[in-house]
Amino acid sequence: MATTASRLEGTTAKPVHRHEDGPNAARATKLGFVGLGHMGGNMAARLLAAGYAVYGETRSHSQQLAHDGLQWRNTPREVAEVAEIVFTSLPDDEALEQVSSGADGLLTGLQPGKVWVDVSTVSPRASRTLAESVSALGATMLDAPVSGSVPQVQTGTLTIMVGGDRDAYAQVEPVLRELGTPTHVGENGQGLALKLAINISLAVQMLAFAEGLLLAERAGVRRELAVEVMTASPIGSPMLKARAPLVLDLPETAWFDVGLMQKDVALALDTARRLEVPLPSAAAADQVLTVARASGYERRDLAALFEVLAHVGGGPTSR
Repeated sequence: MATTASRLEGTTAKPVHRHEDGPNAARATKLGFVGLGHMGGNMAARLLAAGYAVYGETRSHSQQLAHDGLQWRNTPREVAEVAEIVFTSLPDDEALEQVSSGADGLLTGLQPGKVWVDVSTVSPRASRTLAESVSALGATMLDAPVSGSVPQVQTGTLTIMVGGDRDAYAQVEPVLRELGTPTHVGENGQGLALKLAINISLAVQMLAFAEGLLLAERAGVRRELAVEVMTASPIGSPMLKARAPLVLDLPETAWFDVGLMQKDVALALDTARRLEVPLPSAAAADQVLTVARASGYERRDLAALFEVLAHVGGGPTSR
């Protein structure tokens, strides 16, 4: 049966496969994780449940992971030294640079034959540059950003876009399939380019939905009824159907917050300028996200765009 989270997302939860059951037990593969926040921590937990040996850094983030069997190391370098496949899940380019460089960075611990899988959403250009440094060590780096949030991690239904060496992808694909549906899309940086393409659509769709909902409500249509009809109409994409309830009841813990959304839109706009691709609707969404951050919504869920527009429009933000 699908979990509550998967029903909200319009997906069916994928069962965790215990790897000790087969003759070629994949649990012998040692995995490392640097970046154990909401996304990385839940990925590590799912892979632990699948029977993998998982090593992590920054133990203050989760005592539950330690209880589940995660083995701690003190630095990113130590994680890279012990793991065959290293995952990073980090918020931005700066954080990625911090964990990769220096005497205790990942680059110091990587050895020939190892694979680094970066599931962060960062600049394609910065990722390609880092991949070249990894290649010089005899190791391989893949950019593997994910589409989805914590509910999809927990149900193993992420969409994963992978850029980089195809042989390395084949090596890590069984691990990625525990987290969702991976697709090899091309060279280093191309997984990230596709992720940014998806995320500008997320921002623009949520903004357009918030605008339409506010228009309907100010015209006298009850908000709940407007949400019900709009999501049942042809515009009701799986994403909108999942996120529309958050507009009615903004969660205290964001699925995907305004600050991270604007970071991704900014990356897309920067990439588009380099490629001479116009992104007018993404640029408009960026402006509204700036207003949202200035209004104190930076760490609130993206669904808060409705409240932001309602406030700017001079009317009540709640019923």
